[in-house]
Amino acid sequence: MRILIATAGSRGDVAPYTGLGAALAAAGHEVTLATTDAFAPLAQGAGLGFRRLPADPRGHGRGGSGRELMRTAAAFVTELGRGFADAVAEGTDLLLLSATTAPLGWHLTEATGTPSLGVYLQPAAATGDFPPVITAMRSLGRAGNRAAGRFALRMADRVFAPAVTELRRDLGLPPLSAVAMRRRRERENWPVLHGFSTALVPRPADWRPGLEVAGTFWPHVGPDEHLPGAVEDFLRAGPRPVLVGFGSMANGEGERLSEIAVQALRRAGLRGILQSGAAGLAADGDDVLTIGDTPHALLMPRLAAAVHHAGAGTAAAALRAGIPSVPVPVMADQPFWAARLAAIGAACEPVPFSGLSAGRLAEALARVVRQQSYSRAAATAAAHLAGEDGAARVVKAVEPLAHR
Repeated sequence: MRILIATAGSRGDVAPYTGLGAALAAAGHEVTLATTDAFAPLAQGAGLGFRRLPADPRGHGRGGSGRELMRTAAAFVTELGRGFADAVAEGTDLLLLSATTAPLGWHLTEATGTPSLGVYLQPAAATGDFPPVITAMRSLGRAGNRAAGRFALRMADRVFAPAVTELRRDLGLPPLSAVAMRRRRERENWPVLHGFSTALVPRPADWRPGLEVAGTFWPHVGPDEHLPGAVEDFLRAGPRPVLVGFGSMANGEGERLSEIAVQALRRAGLRGILQSGAAGLAADGDDVLTIGDTPHALLMPRLAAAVHHAGAGTAAAALRAGIPSVPVPVMADQPFWAARLAAIGAACEPVPFSGLSAGRLAEALARVVRQQSYSRAAATAAAHLAGEDGAARVVKAVEPLAHR
């Protein structure tokens, strides 16, 4: 079966689907990843086909006010919607849609009859268990959380509305609002398999049928991939170091963050590895190493702890490696994942990005590295994750569709 996985956003919104795509390909399917140009090498490295989606994710890694984020998101989605049908509709038997692309992909399903499944990296449906994950708000109680979740979905529909209007016109479909299409899919119990672990988020009991937690979708790592020689040399040269990285966040703040990180590591008496990322972290010294893109699956099991922005993928990778975290969330769903790490005891309380200082980071590092309760909680979570296989769950869900 010809399967197309459509996703867009930052690297963390794309990389997990490379492992999912590789698992589907190993099951005998022809798999293509539709995403933005910047991530074509990720698709190709996993042995997947690539199809370009017409948007540029660069410049979407900074925080800001709610209104600013809404404007940024609307501009990105509108750009994404233009040409979306051409990118994903031709020669496809099944669409797998991320939370970012589903509100567009639903209309392609209507126009072409191509079946679709959701493969989300975050819990998006309203629930009483927690408030909407992108708002960083505290729990409002079960009724309040559900109301806030429904409101967040309405705001998302507003973001997608212009793109949906254009897309339906291009597809020759009658007008239908983004909110009306979402409600239609909910009434149909449109299936969504969520690519995160129940160790962090058990399936809410008040979710509708069709919404399931599958387990984490891991980025593809080839069997021949290994750590660079310089990294191996550094790891062997002393005690386990701490990773510091902010992924696709904090553009232009590398100098400040690097200084904070190095000072904090030295105050805590720890060696460190800085992962440059979008911020451009960099430092020199016998006790610190700067690296570029390096698979977390290969590096994290060799570490003492990780300081990170608490993106869904990085948070899960630290748990999988059984190491504690110091979460420093920046925006969007990151405060949610940071709070979940802390709730299960595998991380200290989140350190707000705006309040990050060398002293505060040193204190947090010393605590998570030297208090064994954090490592024990991370190891317990690692054992839980080892019993899950998100990609296999998706492969199984796809099988009945292949024989239609």
